[in-house]
Amino acid sequence: MCILIKILYFCISIQTQQKVGKNKLSKFADMKSYPNVFQYTFETLKEAGFPLKGKWGADYFKNDNPIILELGCGRGEYTVGLARLFPNKNFIGIDIKGARMWTGATEAINENLTNIAFLRTHIELIHHFFAENEVSEIWITFPDPQMNKTNKRLTSTRFMKEYSRILKPDGIVHLKTDSNFLYTYTNVMTKENYLDILFNTNDLYNSDLQDEILQIQTYYEQQWRGRGKTIKYIKFICPKDKDWIEPEEEIEKDDYRSFGRNANNMM
Repeated sequence: MCILIKILYFCISIQTQQKVGKNKLSKFADMKSYPNVFQYTFETLKEAGFPLKGKWGADYFKNDNPIILELGCGRGEYTVGLARLFPNKNFIGIDIKGARMWTGATEAINENLTNIAFLRTHIELIHHFFAENEVSEIWITFPDPQMNKTNKRLTSTRFMKEYSRILKPDGIVHLKTDSNFLYTYTNVMTKENYLDILFNTNDLYNSDLQDEILQIQTYYEQQWRGRGKTIKYIKFICPKDKDWIEPEEEIEKDDYRSFGRNANNMM
């Protein structure tokens, strides 16, 4: 009987994987045809470059409105939510996970949102897609805190150098996170480099900040709030032409992993 149950579970698991695989293939096919999605291989970038670099406003959005990026956009909740709120600004969601991004890209098409685009790429390659001073603001929403890999941390000085190249003078960076480690690290990084802090709270929804932008909640944010985690938020200026100093301070690590990356620890 036990063997039969195991075989049954195995068959169900195989069927589920097959369904997920077919669903992903369908989404990838959609993404190739979507006019608001851009996917370029590294080889293509090296050979021909990205045609919209420095021309996003003129050639894609057809205006000179501010361009705002969401890095690690996932399902695109923030990108789509911002585009709805601010039709006089342009928004680009960036992520490498195409199956997740499909949700936001599809919503944008169905709602005829013309001030939005999605870019499927690694964030490390961001300089291939945007020219100097082309971007006004950057949102980083619930990234993996990368507690053991500083160079992969999206608020590390390595990435701040990249952001400063494409941001306009006094360009703004926003971080929303459930991770106390990443929030603390970012605070130390901003202090070490004497950055101008525009707003900072370790408990966003119990702070005195009333901002409709911050009320947009990603899938991960909803999960963590439902589990009693406080949401941290910091907004700061990213200066240009700066000699960045990477913090050496030891920071206490989170006792859990970000939602969806380690189900056992989450539970």
